[in-house]
Amino acid sequence: TSNKIVWHSGVAHDDVVVVDRNCHKSILHAIVMTGTVPIFLQPTRNHLGIIGPIPKEEFSPESIRAKIMANPLVKDKNAKPRVMTLTQSTYDGIIYNVEAIKQQLDGHVDILHFDEAWLPHATFHPLYHEMHAIGERRPRSKSSMVFSTQSTHKLLAGLSQASQILVQDSQSRKLDRYRFNESYLMHTSTSPQYAIIASCDVAAAMMEPPGGTALVGESISEALDFRNAMRKVGDEYGDSWWFPVWGPESFERNGDGGRRDDWMLKSSDKWHGFGSLQPGFNMLDPIKATIITPGLDIDGNFDDGGIPAAVVTKYLAEHGVVVEKTSLYSFFIMFTIGITKGRWNTLVTELQQFKSDYDQNQPLWRVMPEFVAANPRYERIGLRNLSQQIHEAYKSHDVARVTTEMYLSEMQPVMKPSDAYECLTHGRVERVPIDDLVGRVTTMLVTPYPPGIPLLIPGERFNSTIVEYLKFARSFNERFPGFHTDVHGLVTAESNGRLEYFVDCVKG
Repeated sequence: TSNKIVWHSGVAHDDVVVVDRNCHKSILHAIVMTGTVPIFLQPTRNHLGIIGPIPKEEFSPESIRAKIMANPLVKDKNAKPRVMTLTQSTYDGIIYNVEAIKQQLDGHVDILHFDEAWLPHATFHPLYHEMHAIGERRPRSKSSMVFSTQSTHKLLAGLSQASQILVQDSQSRKLDRYRFNESYLMHTSTSPQYAIIASCDVAAAMMEPPGGTALVGESISEALDFRNAMRKVGDEYGDSWWFPVWGPESFERNGDGGRRDDWMLKSSDKWHGFGSLQPGFNMLDPIKATIITPGLDIDGNFDDGGIPAAVVTKYLAEHGVVVEKTSLYSFFIMFTIGITKGRWNTLVTELQQFKSDYDQNQPLWRVMPEFVAANPRYERIGLRNLSQQIHEAYKSHDVARVTTEMYLSEMQPVMKPSDAYECLTHGRVERVPIDDLVGRVTTMLVTPYPPGIPLLIPGERFNSTIVEYLKFARSFNERFPGFHTDVHGLVTAESNGRLEYFVDCVKG
């Protein structure tokens, strides 16, 4: 909602907007609601399915101008973008040097909007200096206003749904509070939940210095201890397999946190898999940990054996550990305020137990009884056998390549998102089977889970790579119920005893 408030306060019909392709769906909803024309910045991506940074050169005014000139939906090719929205941080913990972006885009875009849903803690610790939008002793832009939207409930002490909007005036422009309030009232309830509002006040009070700095420092320290513990366990297993934690190969402590340079992404580092990067532009937030499961390397090559992350996270959930996000061969956790050794040590212990159960090929009825009760077809299969079957399904479809290519493929805009959505609301659509989707224009957001990143937005055309993935999802879901690949935007219907998949496309 905070994202929509910012957008409705500053953009309108036919405005040109610059948007991180790896954005939250609320931004895409805002594009539809405001009738704007999006120009997308394309992030990198490694073969593990981890979203990387947008290259620094994509933020240059020249690059953005070239995208505007090439977009057939932009009526005024000289239009100045009204807003630039960047996901800060990514869903895997990559953050940007905001001062570098402000230097590039100040005056070239009216509003610089940083969606910091997963970064409200950054302003309270020196490790993140200049790697977040707004803070003390940070210079104001000359012309562009800076907005930050933060999910207070994700990493601070807010209740669920609590969020906040931060604004930094530029040297030449100040926020018109009365005009902004009209957008605020448009999106907030006349029957508010006061406990949520109070929780924002509590969260702010908790972060008052020096307590806030200490709390964030403790989170960083716990995250580093976890990484070291995982590495130590791996060393103890020797040549046997284990779960590495994605990140730098070595790191040091510095007072109540990490050493900043250890977490900066460098082109010479092989661990991230993002290729050439500008020095000092990107950093991995150490409190966000992606755990890699065996079976796929950073170059996208499948091993003979493997353990898809979906099997591991189903196992963990049954043993009381719930993760934030699951990808093909990785899953993601966060060290929010209050996560202590007692809690993360439970995860390490359960991963060790998973390894033991996997090595012994324990039957699923014994190690995952609740899952088997809901999916009795797996009752007599072993944990290792199931992992291998799913791994071989991924491998035979080369799904790592397919998912990488579909997210990096060129998306062809045919209609404004708002116009395509109007076709949906007015019923000017055809319900098209996925086998016939190539070349058709979607009226719906198409979002595969994992990873939960929108793939197509209303008004864009399906290409063959996307359709190839949807066909894989259909066959995989038939074969492995309970581990199904969910794709929001697909319509399902029974046909001849089989679950078929459709998408509502523009009639034509």
